[in-house]
Amino acid sequence: MRVMVLVKATRDSEAGFAPSPESEAMMAAMGRYNDALRDAGIFVMADGLQPSSAGKRIAFDGEARSVIDGPFDHPNELVAGFWIWEVRDMAEAVAWAKRCPNPMPGPSEIEIRPFYDFG
Repeated sequence: MRVMVLVKATRDSEAGFAPSPESEAMMAAMGRYNDALRDAGIFVMADGLQPSSAGKRIAFDGEARSVIDGPFDHPNELVAGFWIWEVRDMAEAVAWAKRCPNPMPGPSEIEIRPFYDFG
């Protein structure tokens, strides 16, 4: 089963990435975690996203389209990064997610969503 593992944004991630000894240690820990995911054969891909201030939203209303510039409100409802994993089941995905180093300097959340299997 394929899942997308979403790293939810925080006020810190929305402020942008600033290299520091703490961020370098966090990135090194995340690198080791990604290596473990690869070694287990579940890692498909991963990446981080720039803050929403660099993004755009396209709003649809019938035939009309409008562009909304970032930044967007409610950081905890935004995505700061993601993985795609190939796992046996949701229990395996949860077990791996619980092993993840905290992806943010403070409190954070990870959300796991399965892909549809259209066969």
